[in-house]
Amino acid sequence: MMKSKKWNVGLGITSVAALTMMLAGCGAKTGGGNQSNGTSGSGAHSNFKVGLVTDTGGLNDHGFNHLSDVGLVKAEKQLGVTGNVVSSKSASDYVSNLTTFAQKHYNLVIAVGYLMDSAVKQVSKEYPKTKFLIIDDSITGIPNVTGALFKTEQCGYLAGVMAGMMEKQGKAPRLNSKNILGVVGGQKIPPVTSYIAGFQQGVKKVDSGATILVKYANSFSDQAKGSEIAQSEISNGADIVFQVAGATGIGVIKAAQKAKVYAIGVDANQNYLAPKTVITSATKGVDTATYDVIKQALDGKFKSGDQYFDLSNNGVGLAPANSAVPKSIVSQVQKYRSEIKSGKITVSAKLQ
Repeated sequence: MMKSKKWNVGLGITSVAALTMMLAGCGAKTGGGNQSNGTSGSGAHSNFKVGLVTDTGGLNDHGFNHLSDVGLVKAEKQLGVTGNVVSSKSASDYVSNLTTFAQKHYNLVIAVGYLMDSAVKQVSKEYPKTKFLIIDDSITGIPNVTGALFKTEQCGYLAGVMAGMMEKQGKAPRLNSKNILGVVGGQKIPPVTSYIAGFQQGVKKVDSGATILVKYANSFSDQAKGSEIAQSEISNGADIVFQVAGATGIGVIKAAQKAKVYAIGVDANQNYLAPKTVITSATKGVDTATYDVIKQALDGKFKSGDQYFDLSNNGVGLAPANSAVPKSIVSQVQKYRSEIKSGKITVSAKLQ
């Protein structure tokens, strides 16, 4: 029987107490350290080995690293493959971590994050018989590499519409009258700026007079820095703060909670981190993409080049709103969702 490697969070509303009990019962990985933590497959395809390399945010980022592991666990359980995970302490670990799996003849190696672009290009050429998936990056022209790309500008737009409407109405108890929103990004790279670009467009569509403050932490693992930036934006009048910063963003949510303003999560449904604070999350189906590519490789249908995930195939989305968001706004957001899916609204991935 396969041993579960990770608890399933981010896909629903979970209390902190429940999470603590789950952690105690599962022996979940901390995601820290440069060590391999895998399972011994015993299914029909246990000889098919999948290695997953996280970026520096680690498995406990409550976001896209965690979601990649959720997809891997699903593949272990449903497809019977053998999975293994290595968490990177720093960017200097990327090449060595990817190489370790390739040297051990893993069938598929998953690199979680745009920042592993050069590492994947290097290692994939050195090990052409190993297949590679990179999350949030486009790598073309290498036959053993596929990239999962997400149109997060679309879900960012929906989050912006929700936040902008709340600001314009000004009726929620934690809102002030300044009409200012904050955004904290991890780094100024496409997987981050696409979210922010969509958010800006969504806010301006419904609240053209709003001010949007945007700052970058230059880290995906520094909660203290995320908290510091969020506090600065809140002190300047922001009463809704959107975090697009991986594990750094946990600090953003904590700062919003302490200041009794609202936050918007990213990648996974992060309401469970602060149920009264996180009004919604712009979600990215990294777990779906990870599982789908594992299955493609297992079935001999691996596709090199880019694979896209958006609203039309449930590759991105918006988590259910908390009780602070009026139902009338939720209905309006659904209308905008339909218009994006139909092509009536086209959202740009470029910052304004």
